[in-house]
Amino acid sequence: MNAATALYTPQVLALATSLARFPLHPELPFVGTARSATCGSSIKLGLALDAQCRIADLGLSAHACAIGQASAAIFAQAAIGLSRGDLNAALAELEVWLAGERDLPVWPGIAVIAAARAYPARHGAILLSWKAALDALSTVQPDG
Repeated sequence: MNAATALYTPQVLALATSLARFPLHPELPFVGTARSATCGSSIKLGLALDAQCRIADLGLSAHACAIGQASAAIFAQAAIGLSRGDLNAALAELEVWLAGERDLPVWPGIAVIAAARAYPARHGAILLSWKAALDALSTVQPDG
């Protein structure tokens, strides 16, 4: 199996195209960005929070490869209801997994892009959404 076949499965491509369900709206008050130094992929992500400082709504604009876009969709599908602490913990788990030091994280749907772990040039694109969300939340005070 060649790299393209292993990475760009029908499931990955379907996720990449599903980003249209999460448009970036100007009324989302917290906006963050992230860029991968290895491939140049980037994401701009907007968030709205509930009274407990958990994600209530989100939207994003991704300029990334199919792996980065699929990862963004995986993030978007599971991020509602999560706090900054949840995102920090998930990002740490993903980084350790990508380094080959642990099994697949428990983030819903992440198994679809598991083959990308063998391609370090894609790691930065995988992490973009978590990093952009944390960037967006960096100005939020812990008490709301």
